[in-house]
Amino acid sequence: MSNLIYRQATQDDLADIIRLLADDPLGVTREDIPAAAGQPTKAYRDAFAAIQNDSRNELIVLELDGDVAGCLQLTYIPGLSRRGAERAQIESVRVKSDLRGQGLGQKLFQWAIDQAREKNCALVQLTTDAARTDAHAFYERLGFTPSHTGMKLSF
Repeated sequence: MSNLIYRQATQDDLADIIRLLADDPLGVTREDIPAAAGQPTKAYRDAFAAIQNDSRNELIVLELDGDVAGCLQLTYIPGLSRRGAERAQIESVRVKSDLRGQGLGQKLFQWAIDQAREKNCALVQLTTDAARTDAHAFYERLGFTPSHTGMKLSF
């Protein structure tokens, strides 16, 4: 897989990213399926613009042979804890379903971890849905530890 490119997402990638987010048992219940079919709604377009205009956020796509094969959002969070350390948050990770199991997720994560190291982050963190047991095992194989319990309040 030498034809891999990691790059900032562009507006032209938005429908592909939404498709990736929806192509999953949980994502299909959370995402707007017409938007995944290539008609991103205003809400998606606005969110994309906000991410693009925030210097602490990166929406990354992984290209394989010119096609979007995966994505993630990388956010840099300043903090006072850990002696004023910055941390990197990885979210919205997806690999195209027909390409899963080929090591692309590991490559995408390693790229993101390397970016965090280059920015002198003290740690990389992520949240994952409790139902994603396969993902939990994947993250642990990458060296992540289930050190905290996350909680959310949805509106």
